[in-house]
Amino acid sequence: MASDLDATIAFWQGCFGAEVVADESMAGSRNVFLDIGGGRLNLYDQAPNQRGPVHHLGMQVKDLEATVEQLRNAGWEPRPIKKDGALSYSMVEGPDGVLLEVFHFDDTTAEHLKPYFDLDE
Repeated sequence: MASDLDATIAFWQGCFGAEVVADESMAGSRNVFLDIGGGRLNLYDQAPNQRGPVHHLGMQVKDLEATVEQLRNAGWEPRPIKKDGALSYSMVEGPDGVLLEVFHFDDTTAEHLKPYFDLDE
């Protein structure tokens, strides 16, 4: 999460050579996807909240429904799956209060995002 998204992008680009893969509205907020040496960083245009600047960790999964069910069966309390275009996701608070987003992009994912999420194979 970034209180000044453009300054945050400039930091990652200037200091670490990050490349902007996408800059678009998703799930109700401006989202910027960065590639940093093969690593990935998703920035939200939202001021940090009570969780601080690192709001949650995202984990891409092949089968979102099965993952949510597995979490539920293990005693965790995942939130209902939400869908926003090609993106489907659920949030769950894990050990030590770490908020996790488990997500999946379907076949309608925009072409420019497919390589970022390894969907171009």
